[in-house]
Amino acid sequence: MAPSTRRVDSKPKPGQGVRDASDRPRPLALVTGASAGLGRELSLLLAQRGYDLVVVARREDRLTALKQEVATKFGARTKVVVEDLSHAAAPRRILEELRSAKLEVEYLVNNAGYGLDGRFLTHQWSEHAQFLQVMVGSWLQLTHGLLPTMVRKGHGRVLNVSSLASLCPEPPGSLYSPVKCLMTATSRALRMDLLHTGVHCTALCPGFTYTEFHDVLGNRKAMNALPRFMWQEARPVCLAGLDGAERNKAVVVPGAFNKTASFLCRVLPYSLTSKLIPKSVMER
Repeated sequence: MAPSTRRVDSKPKPGQGVRDASDRPRPLALVTGASAGLGRELSLLLAQRGYDLVVVARREDRLTALKQEVATKFGARTKVVVEDLSHAAAPRRILEELRSAKLEVEYLVNNAGYGLDGRFLTHQWSEHAQFLQVMVGSWLQLTHGLLPTMVRKGHGRVLNVSSLASLCPEPPGSLYSPVKCLMTATSRALRMDLLHTGVHCTALCPGFTYTEFHDVLGNRKAMNALPRFMWQEARPVCLAGLDGAERNKAVVVPGAFNKTASFLCRVLPYSLTSKLIPKSVMER
């Protein structure tokens, strides 16, 4: 990954928070991985629902374009934070920036993530270490840092974008399913821990979704061979996640195919469900 770069704009005066064009206070949502895919769609939906945004990703040009779009469409103001979450210090820098600006996040979307193509020994340990920092360390640290304010205020939402892979058999050698298992299990545990505080925690577990994920992973051609009924568009996936978080559901599995796959993986033995892994995934 590229070295960490950092830029924050739309910085309000201390004590003001982020406000819309008419200077009315709006709640604040922080979305990681907001430059594309589910993160971008979730940012748009939250702005539409009345939130101002803190958007975090590595691609400043895309975040700036998102900032302009939500301002034009929804009157939302946005703080752009350019960070590489594979760096251990990135979550701390984000939290410190929020504290210095006196911004209190009411909605946290832990969406940043990616996959490593190939088997476990295909990659150097340094690549796995960066992957684990993004997929485990960064979102846990952000959640730990932002939850106290939510609990103190008696209101907050944490939406962790996990994966159907966390509920199904693991493909050979991949760490993606194991880290998503941790995210889903942690979401369940946090939800129980936060009962009666007014703070909700939900794991969103989408299956195959039309985003840039597989293009970045480099297996788009193989994924395109899968039947269309296995795929979903980003918007209904995000709507299901946001609605599930409002209802304080522990886990949200959007889409009929994904619900069926999840159910089968719960009731059938591993020896059978492991045969459901698509051939294109097994042979990568």
